[in-house]
Amino acid sequence: MTEALYERFPDLDESRLSPLRSGVVNMRALAIIGRDLGLGTALRIGKGEVVTGGRDKNSILADAFEALVGAIYLDHGFSKTKEVLLRLMSNAIEEAASRGAGLDGKTALQEIVAANGWPSPEYQISESGPDHDKDFIAVAVVNGITYQEGHGKSKREAEQVAARLAYEEISKKL
Repeated sequence: MTEALYERFPDLDESRLSPLRSGVVNMRALAIIGRDLGLGTALRIGKGEVVTGGRDKNSILADAFEALVGAIYLDHGFSKTKEVLLRLMSNAIEEAASRGAGLDGKTALQEIVAANGWPSPEYQISESGPDHDKDFIAVAVVNGITYQEGHGKSKREAEQVAARLAYEEISKKL
């Protein structure tokens, strides 16, 4: 994936390519691909996971997708794996690129805030749900304004979503 991003964005330096790669290769992005492939229905999971919706959990789907890529590699080698992986991840690459070529939500928000001379963003976090299936909710507060809620399965994921939503809204107004 690193090679593909480097070839696609030759003018970006490491400080931009690394976050872009993180935007493409992360649990959420891999889970989306796993979900699109229907991997959840092919998994053998315990009764407890079945009851708690394990077939649709991001962490399980991302792990299953990684295992699938490993199996393709073992059966078909590097070239075929690269071909399949790039095809499967093309949407994730496009999505990450459209979000600002290498800027995760919090970094993008921090940059726009700094450019306008505003104080650093603050994040307010809450959570709901049982311990085994938490939903974290974050809001970004920028220059005294509270923006849309971001949801995630971790505090970090929720903050990233909230930051991205705030960044997009602020960008439209500037």
